[in-house]
Amino acid sequence: MLNRAEFAERFSTGVHLMDGATGTELRKAGMPGNCCAEQWILEHPQALVSLQTAYAEAGSEIIYAPTFRAQPLALKKWRLETRTAEINRELITLSRKAAPGCLIAGNMTTMEGCMVDQQESKQEAMRNAYECQMKTLTDSGADILAAETLMNINEAVMILELAQTIGAPAVMVSFTCGNDGKLYSGERITDAVCAAEQAGAAAVGINCVAASATLPALIRTLRTATNLPLICKPNAGLPVNGRYPVGVSEFASILYACIRNGSRLIGGCCGTTPEYISALKKNCPVPD
Repeated sequence: MLNRAEFAERFSTGVHLMDGATGTELRKAGMPGNCCAEQWILEHPQALVSLQTAYAEAGSEIIYAPTFRAQPLALKKWRLETRTAEINRELITLSRKAAPGCLIAGNMTTMEGCMVDQQESKQEAMRNAYECQMKTLTDSGADILAAETLMNINEAVMILELAQTIGAPAVMVSFTCGNDGKLYSGERITDAVCAAEQAGAAAVGINCVAASATLPALIRTLRTATNLPLICKPNAGLPVNGRYPVGVSEFASILYACIRNGSRLIGGCCGTTPEYISALKKNCPVPD
């Protein structure tokens, strides 16, 4: 487990590779679109092991465990909320098996879409669900935590405050935003990364945004807003009829420009594959 100081010592310099997409790759392996992904993975573990092993072999230093929605409010839809701890523990163990030489990040995401039929207030329900998952990920031996695809500042600050309270490992925080630099809440991405830094994040940045010609400029803007290691984990463009149009070479070129503009933690989100990570390792050395 890395604390914030240890994370800073390891990742404040150089370029470091994360993994690429999990969901879009598992759907290629047969995972249905409308299912509990965490349950499907545990029933088909080799699909995940093969994918994460490929990411490790491609050069990924950080692998995200597939615990994206493995919290009680989301699992309740599948009547699996009482298995929250078990599911997170087994998924961390599975990722460790697949990529023993990598750091395993316990993955969390936005609570948007999960606020259904809860007895508590929205804030209390979010807090309880995040705390439940975070404690389990920490107890299960996650090296770091990754809160990704966040849509508002409140979520990020809540996660980071809880992490400090329970003694969780270092937390990376990444937001998704539009081309206008605004979160889906309407808040500015620059304000979001600043708030996350002040609340104790170990790294900040973006994920699940399109890799495009405008992305390096966004990274340049974020670089002026924070001193933390900057995450850039975009999609392979915007999907068209279910296909992601940005190919491996173009993706690597865009990410290299993002490195020049200050990103140091790079990888891929939806539509990317181990081949994309291999291209980043080959074509994205630390710029002069």
